[in-house]
Amino acid sequence: MTNHKAIHSIFTGLKPFTVGFDDMFAHFDHMVDHLPHMTAANSYPPYDIVKTGSLTYDIQVALAGYSKKDITVSFEDNILKIESVKSKEEKEVEENEGMLHKGIAKRNFSKGFTIADDVKIIGAELKDGLLKVSLEKIVPDHKKARTINIK
Repeated sequence: MTNHKAIHSIFTGLKPFTVGFDDMFAHFDHMVDHLPHMTAANSYPPYDIVKTGSLTYDIQVALAGYSKKDITVSFEDNILKIESVKSKEEKEVEENEGMLHKGIAKRNFSKGFTIADDVKIIGAELKDGLLKVSLEKIVPDHKKARTINIK
């Protein structure tokens, strides 16, 4: 198990060498504080994060057996959350009609991803059992590479 205090001290040790990254270090501190909750049991559903271009990314989540009505994708406070939803009708069928064998389980899950301030969510698509959430890093003009004229 990772020593959370050691990780915290690494971030704290970097602060004197940076300017204007206070928000980033606050995000790291928040993530370190919540590390005990990030366990192997929270690895469902499996996912990939793919860099699709110089400034674009896809989060791909394997959701075989799920349809659009079975999941929600939301974004709040820099957290992209993907969750399962069971409809009332589905619960009633499971409870009242006596499922004889349930080999394809639609587990309840909630998966969260911390998204940087300069990353925009383009959209989400569920196709062939794979949920793809597309992201793009927005580089403002003042952060783009430029040459500074010397007077």
